[in-house]
Amino acid sequence: MTTVKVKNAVVEENDEDKELKIELNNLVERITSDDLQIISPAIEMLKYLIRTATTSMTSVPKPLKYLTQNYAALKAKHAEMEAGSVKNSLSDVISVLAMGNGGEGQDCLVYCLQGSMTNIGDWGHEYIRHLENEIVQKWTNCEESERILMPLVKDIIEFNCGHHAEIQACDLLMEIDKLNMLPEYLNQSTYPRVCLYLMSCTKYVDDVERSKIMKLICHEYLKFGEYSRSLITAILMNDDDMANTIFETCKEKATLYQMAFICARHLYSIDLNPNLEDVDELQNILSNSHLSAYFITLARELDIMEPKAPEDVYKTWLEPVPPRLSLLGDNVDSARQNLASSFVNGFVNAGFGSDKLLTTEGGNKWIYRNKDHGMLSATAALGLLHLWDVDGGLTPIDKYLYTSEDHIKAGALLALGIVNCRVRNECDPALALLGDYLQGNNSVLQIGAVFGIGLAYAGTAREDVLDLLLPIINSNASPDVLGITCLSCGLITLGRSDNDAATAILDKIIEVNNTDALKTPHMKLAGLGVALCYFGMKDAIDAPSMAMEVFEEPFKTTMQCMLKMCAYAGTGDVLVIQELLRIVGDKLDMPEDELPRKASELKKKTDWDYCSGQAMATLAVAAVSIGEEIGVEMVHRIFGHVGRYGETSVRKAAPLAIALTSVSNPQLTVIDILTKYSHDVDDDVSCNAIFSLGFIGAGTNNARLAMSLRQLAVYHLKNPSQLFMVRIAQGLVHMGKGTMTLNPLHTDRQLVDPVAMAGLLITLIPLLDPHSTILGRSHYLLYSLVTAIQPRWLLTLDENLEAVPVTVRVGQAVDVVAKAGTPKTIAGIHTHSTPVLLAAGERAELATDQYESFAPTMDGICVLKKKSEGGD
Repeated sequence: MTTVKVKNAVVEENDEDKELKIELNNLVERITSDDLQIISPAIEMLKYLIRTATTSMTSVPKPLKYLTQNYAALKAKHAEMEAGSVKNSLSDVISVLAMGNGGEGQDCLVYCLQGSMTNIGDWGHEYIRHLENEIVQKWTNCEESERILMPLVKDIIEFNCGHHAEIQACDLLMEIDKLNMLPEYLNQSTYPRVCLYLMSCTKYVDDVERSKIMKLICHEYLKFGEYSRSLITAILMNDDDMANTIFETCKEKATLYQMAFICARHLYSIDLNPNLEDVDELQNILSNSHLSAYFITLARELDIMEPKAPEDVYKTWLEPVPPRLSLLGDNVDSARQNLASSFVNGFVNAGFGSDKLLTTEGGNKWIYRNKDHGMLSATAALGLLHLWDVDGGLTPIDKYLYTSEDHIKAGALLALGIVNCRVRNECDPALALLGDYLQGNNSVLQIGAVFGIGLAYAGTAREDVLDLLLPIINSNASPDVLGITCLSCGLITLGRSDNDAATAILDKIIEVNNTDALKTPHMKLAGLGVALCYFGMKDAIDAPSMAMEVFEEPFKTTMQCMLKMCAYAGTGDVLVIQELLRIVGDKLDMPEDELPRKASELKKKTDWDYCSGQAMATLAVAAVSIGEEIGVEMVHRIFGHVGRYGETSVRKAAPLAIALTSVSNPQLTVIDILTKYSHDVDDDVSCNAIFSLGFIGAGTNNARLAMSLRQLAVYHLKNPSQLFMVRIAQGLVHMGKGTMTLNPLHTDRQLVDPVAMAGLLITLIPLLDPHSTILGRSHYLLYSLVTAIQPRWLLTLDENLEAVPVTVRVGQAVDVVAKAGTPKTIAGIHTHSTPVLLAAGERAELATDQYESFAPTMDGICVLKKKSEGGD
């Protein structure tokens, strides 16, 4: 045995290697000789040795390595040979050798094109990859590339799709902009992986390319009978025609029901064909009229029907109260604490229809324990208790409409809107009951009615409802009524700017430009109303953005950031995030007379907050990046810097932005960050951080969060504002007794619910100035969260829409995009019987083959069908 030193490593050559080397050299000598009779057999033998060479995954095949020194000689021989089959055969060999010999330019491709062009897949996957790389380079540089390269491209695509390398085929076709060729190579076994990969690619391409890819995915799913997945793609494209076509094409009753549940969860309207079988049942599903009954079924199954009082949530007996504070008792700002208890009572018992404060005998006594404007929110909590129950919830609320106290009556109007939120009813009870109170001079009743209408008809774009609200915008309404009306108009038109609402609101704001009214927090809500009209419209915001140039700073930047935030919410668009981060990082030059000299002056200052645009940009970054895991991780780090070194206004936004990227998903790192902020010396920062703790734990019953909030209740016992926020946060954490979520992402995090997202933004944006809004008289804005409240369940139904218990495996979702074989989609598995509660990031799958699922993913409401005996 001989040893060969290569640099510092010692490579041992055994006898077989030496023999192979000699044999290869002999073959090269024959090929480079002038004897034409031995050249062809020598080339064939060389091909055989290269193809049959075995090697490890990490090393180059030995024939390729030993032939390196002969590469130039073979090329020279090739150049002097006459055209023919022998020369073509030698071209094949040189093309393969170029792969491992650092061939100059594009030798691999050049010699491949000169070769026999048959069975190129026999040379292996690595050779195909080299060809793909060189094809992409040549495609853009050669005018006749399509004519020359297309036969080779087709061979490569056919090979890849037949040898589990569909992902490489997708990459090649996307690079050369020929993705439309792909469908003819897909079959029953390859389309799921391809469509899943292409869907993941849509995040990283421009809008035109995204639209092409999604249309292809949609049609492929439809071709192979995957109606539910095809519908999800149509919803992502916001293609109403395609969605309606899918419903008309599908004939399977269970599949139609499942698609209807997906649309109902997203509040996506479908124009059903009246001749469709089961059209009435489908219409009931789409209108969400089933939601309350199914939720009560879940509650009974989990045995949590017993009402909870606020004290059961606070658990004050567990709070370690120091002796110096025990003398204070529970009378610290009792009116404010009663108001907090009203919210907590509503959130904790949401959807259950009963509680221990309002629905008991003498429940109205509790309402009168609140001060004037507090009565509004206390009464509106009835709407949360009867959430989604339109038939049974209106009667208990109706009696409060006949009281002489305006705030209670306004609360009842708002409660009526809350009950109807996300539920569509043919009788239009919300419009019938609230319509009479929209006009008039009583601003308190107007606020309750207008906000109630906005919540009840969120996302419907109902022209008749808008016609009732637009006159209020054009009238001389007070700033608070104007702000709420604009907000409600935005909530109703959500993403459909082709009506008069956006124009009317923008005209009204321009009308009050250069007046003190523009500096009130209510004008910011009016601006949010404009932004909501353009929700999800991306590049179609140029015209309103230009119109906003007439405003002075910082209102102009604030408005434009809100517009971008709504237009790109949930898209993860990197360029938009970079643009917003530039605004966050800009150093502002404030006028000298605006710089406060003392802290006391800062408190009294009623003029512009010149950093409000940056604060809004911070929140916008979170709204755009939501749902995109890598983006969220990156912006978390940025928010850390913003929280440490940013201006006061920006620091107020940092906890809210962090919370928005982790809604109902209490990760330990996020809890720790927000807990630090909750002890901040700035009141607004600490209040927002405490609220954010409730926001990230909403509906989870997270024990760690509950303990942290109890400790914060003791720490802030002397601070009424912070204590109020602690109580609200405790109510959110135990929302629906731990059965609900505020997360706008659904259907395995593929879809962003626009109505839910809008509700979250309506809650968070006023918190950029908490003492003027949520901690002032506008606390009723917290009820906008009802647009996002959903059960975090997996409920399984049979074909007759009756609950059927099945065994499922639940675990943490695993990303299987582009993974080889059939990888596990969940990790850390637990087996349960449905109905079951799912945490954020969890996924379920059927544990047995007894039932067939028609849902693309096992979450939310899933329709199952029992398999026939001996069926697949």
